Amino acid sequence: MSIERTVAELIRKAYEKLKASDAEGAAALLEEALQIDFDNEETKHALKCVNWWIEHTARIEEMRNPYEKGGYILSRLKQYYLFLESVAPYGAPDGGGNFDQCQYAIRRYVFSGALHCFNDLLGDGVNQHDPGLLLLVGRCYKGIGNYDEALRYLEQAVRFKREDGEVLADLADVNAMLGNHLEAKALFREAFFLNPEKIDLRGMESEMILRLRDKLVQEKNYREEELREWMPVYGRIWGVFPVTRELKPIEFGRLKQSIFTMETECRGNPGQSALLKPRLINRYFWLIDHYENTRDDSDLIEEVRLKIKVTDPEIYELYVK
Repeated sequence: MSIERTVAELIRKAYEKLKASDAEGAAALLEEALQIDFDNEETKHALKCVNWWIEHTARIEEMRNPYEKGGYILSRLKQYYLFLESVAPYGAPDGGGNFDQCQYAIRRYVFSGALHCFNDLLGDGVNQHDPGLLLLVGRCYKGIGNYDEALRYLEQAVRFKREDGEVLADLADVNAMLGNHLEAKALFREAFFLNPEKIDLRGMESEMILRLRDKLVQEKNYREEELREWMPVYGRIWGVFPVTRELKPIEFGRLKQSIFTMETECRGNPGQSALLKPRLINRYFWLIDHYENTRDDSDLIEEVRLKIKVTDPEIYELYVK
């Protein structure tokens, strides 16, 4: 067997170990592969990733509470994403050099480990009405690729947290993975309207979101916090989020009030315009869509369009063409 095939087989076996929650076994196989071919980039990358998780979850055995254990594992993800940024920039044209098979195995390792902890809490049914736990369990099932179970738990979580963008985004992502695209688009639009800052783009899997994210990263070079704010704006313009709805009277009142507040903030705090402007424009879009769905006076629609033109002429031209 050639050196290349031997190394490839060791890497494959290491990923299987990782997916089976054996990080130490995976690291041993990768060390063996590295001794055979020290210049193999995937081996070096995978070993760095596996060792990162071994190091950063070392203290988990000291914890006794299952919820604390599972939460601790998932809380490491943000730090891990920063680590990946240091290895290869997020959104790089080549995929960031993160090696998809490696990252898939890492995801299985992380989410299956956390799920094991949370399932201990769900066993007796006492915690079946805890929205925070339901969200985490649903997210874990999504992370290991069991989208049917993920859908079940996330739908339960949404019953308790109907206006939480974080929960809606995960539910939208799972719907997209199951082929429920219209539902996914509607949910994503709601999520980005409610709490764009809470949406974990690194945790999204659906193609519609990944393509939108990558296109904006490559064309606009937005920072991540800006990216989350601009995604619903360009998603509406480019037809990614075409689903609109008529607002309830209380929602319409809240929308008008939030627009007035943001307009005031934009005028008084230009230093925050990078984040406030796209959020305000997205609200203008929602207002126009509401007027169109209720067949309100066209003068009202034109008034809002002019506000978009004043706020961002480039976005206005893309929107009306």
